[in-house]
Amino acid sequence: MKMNKRPLVGAVWAITFLVISTSSVVEGRYHHYHKRQKKVIGNSPLAVEVSPAAPPALSPSLEYSPDPSHSPQTSIPSSPAAAGISAPPTVPSDPYPDPRSSGTSCIFDVTSFGAVGDGTTDDTAAFRAAWKAACAVKSGTVLAPSGLSFMITSTIFSGPCNPGLVFQVDGLLMPPNGPDCWPKTDSVRQWLVFYRLDNMTLRGSGTIDGNGEPWWDLPCKPHRGPNGKSIPGPCDSPSMIRFFLSTNVAVSGLRIQNSPMFHMKFDGCEGVFIERLSISSPKLSPNTDGIHLENTKSVGIYDSMIANGDDCISIGPGCSDVDIDGVTCGPSHGISIGSLGVHNSQACVSNITVRNAVIRESDNGLRIKTWQGGTGSVSGISFQNIQMENVRNCIIVDQYYCLSRACRNETSAVYVTDLEFRNIKGTYNVMNPPIHFACSDTIACTNITMSEVELLPHEGQLVDDPFCWNAYGTQETLTIPPIDCLLDGMPQSLAESSRYGC
Repeated sequence: MKMNKRPLVGAVWAITFLVISTSSVVEGRYHHYHKRQKKVIGNSPLAVEVSPAAPPALSPSLEYSPDPSHSPQTSIPSSPAAAGISAPPTVPSDPYPDPRSSGTSCIFDVTSFGAVGDGTTDDTAAFRAAWKAACAVKSGTVLAPSGLSFMITSTIFSGPCNPGLVFQVDGLLMPPNGPDCWPKTDSVRQWLVFYRLDNMTLRGSGTIDGNGEPWWDLPCKPHRGPNGKSIPGPCDSPSMIRFFLSTNVAVSGLRIQNSPMFHMKFDGCEGVFIERLSISSPKLSPNTDGIHLENTKSVGIYDSMIANGDDCISIGPGCSDVDIDGVTCGPSHGISIGSLGVHNSQACVSNITVRNAVIRESDNGLRIKTWQGGTGSVSGISFQNIQMENVRNCIIVDQYYCLSRACRNETSAVYVTDLEFRNIKGTYNVMNPPIHFACSDTIACTNITMSEVELLPHEGQLVDDPFCWNAYGTQETLTIPPIDCLLDGMPQSLAESSRYGC
């Protein structure tokens, strides 16, 4: 039988045409993807020319303290181990993935914007330009690469920015060296400010060094003048890193050291996640608080080491829902709530938990300090599983806090209630009693719970008696040393005390 060849030829041509068309489509797709990637990841300052939205008129250079009543209530953030929650936590539960491994992130290397990184050249303009470019895109990253030292002057990194912004420090970042080198037009009260940001991360494997020693040696600093006394003169010193009026921010992995003043401050923030930080300054560096919170809510601080010349972590007025877990402090002045109520002000602090911490070689351990004459309350405070090593004032509530002998007795006070001290063990420095509850004459401390508290002298055999004044609470277990001075029940003036609540 003779076959008709025309249909066969037609089929061959059809298959050939299909193969050629498919090859063209695949090649076209490859070139399209390649061009799109090149456009996104380009590090040139010309890669992004879009300016971020203009920040609000309010200047963060002012010492603004937002009204804590204006902030919404939020729950305590979950720890990093709590990954099985169904709803996303208010505090970021994990640092953002490394943008260098993601094809959708934009990396803005500051060296592509002109940064030299030799430790002496002023690289401020390059950082500001890289910030502007990263702020304008989603998941942008400002990168200070490793192996270089960048010097920048006082700078405000403003938002609002697109979400997912990362400031990555893998090299060394530092300010000018001391007050003599500080630009006259720059603020001497702050160095790096992150302002009005949401969903932003500061992280890296590098170091941020504050060059603080020339500031610590100012004669106005405590015990720095002749004969160990302070003398009058300019005393303002910059806090190193400040987050101001920001939400859902994370800080992780960095080494932060030698700050002229506070190492990190969070003012008027909500949703703060901190983990794996190393903060360090010499033991005698004045006013170098490690992490300071003020008017800030929903905070998690985890797995960090802090050694400095003042409070390891200080919690000021307007703070609530703070969870601190796995922190090692010392030498330092311990973990402090306060000071509160200065100049007859109202101070409200609530729902603070500190657990699984080590405090060593410190002037204080767990401290609450308030001024006479203030109002408000400290409530819902829990200290659990704390190890003390040669600490003065292991447990202290001081409602007579004063920096001079000129403080007068006042009839009002910040109301302190609902304190828990559970499984607090270790050794204390015998210069001070290990437990000290000095509560207001008129507004007693109430509902103090002591359980498994065992504190022994670091040297010697004498066990100092605790001190109590107008403090009410219970011992669930035998306390060492015994705290017989703690009063049972509730004071008769409790109804009057309750008006000081928040």
